[in-house]
Amino acid sequence: MFGPKVKISRDLWERLTRCAESAGYSSTEEFIQHTLERAASALEEADSEEEIKQRLQGLGYLD
Repeated sequence: MFGPKVKISRDLWERLTRCAESAGYSSTEEFIQHTLERAASALEEADSEEEIKQRLQGLGYLD
């Protein structure tokens, strides 16, 4: 697929590859796309900034 590109560290790529394999995804790219779609959907459905923060914490993106 040709299109926008995102740069990530090699260490993160390797972690994502292990996660994708253990979760049964056909590729690391598929896993990343699915993960980003879930995160974006959670944010789009949120009604307030506080709810967004809570959802991001629930997904593990915020401490």
